[in-house]
Amino acid sequence: VQLQASGGGLVQAGGSLKLSCAASGRTFSSAYMGWFRQAPGEEREFVASILWSGSIYYAHSVKGRFTISRDNAKNTVYLQMNSLKPGDTAVYYCAADGGVVSGTYYPRYWGQGTQVTVSS
Repeated sequence: VQLQASGGGLVQAGGSLKLSCAASGRTFSSAYMGWFRQAPGEEREFVASILWSGSIYYAHSVKGRFTISRDNAKNTVYLQMNSLKPGDTAVYYCAADGGVVSGTYYPRYWGQGTQVTVSS
């Protein structure tokens, strides 16, 4: 299984980016897919997840600014990021499969990460 993330880059505060993560090796149409991020010196943190049924969860810090979506036909998950802030600067990792325990998403597979840098 491989998760290939793309779409990161450098953007000014207030700008937008759209991340994509294409999965290969198996289909995830009935599984969780999601995004995490890790800022320098910080622990990796949950950003958003989406289940095949349409159930979506967001971290409080990104709710209302980020939108997660998926295209099961393409085995791909997306993260539309609007109104970006310098605090959103991090390496963003896509994730797939696994499950949710006590409200926390524990992925089984991880992508390689894509850098998002937001300048002030």
